[in-house]
Formats: sequence, structure tokens, C-alpha cells
Amino acid sequence: MREIYRPFVTSDDPDRDVRCQDAMQFAFEDLTRACVASGWGERESMEAIISLAEERLHVLGANDDAKQLLDVLKKMIQQPAA
Repeated sequence: MREIYRPFVTSDDPDRDVRCQDAMQFAFEDLTRACVASGWGERESMEAIISLAEERLHVLGANDDAKQLLDVLKKMIQQPAA
């Protein structure tokens, strides 16, 4: 699989998502070709990649939600009782 180049824009750059897609494009094509070469159909490979990406986004979102909840709980514990 081809190398994915590092970001060359700041994290607040409005085009950062496009730059990330550009960086991943060839590695993504390599992954797709490897799936097809292994006997998977191109469409089912794309569907699997999308499902994996959606699942990972849910995990990231759940982690963010859990972190926010833990922060609130920590503040509640640190507050002196009235």
C-alpha cells in the first residue's frame, strides 16, 4: 500500500478534509484493489469500508460523549457539599 503523506495545513484550515482525502486517495485505491484481488467484489468491498468507517465514527463519538460526561462528573465530585 502506498504511503499516506502528512498534513501540510493547520488543523483549522477550511480545506483540511479535502487535503486528507487527497493524502489517502492512492492508499484507498490500493486497499480496494487488494480486496478485489482477494476475491471480494468491488461494491461489497466499498460497503464494508463504509460500514467500518461508520462504526469507527460511532466509537469516536461515544468516546467524546463519555469524556464529556466524565468531565461533568469530576466537577460534581470536586465541588464542596452544600
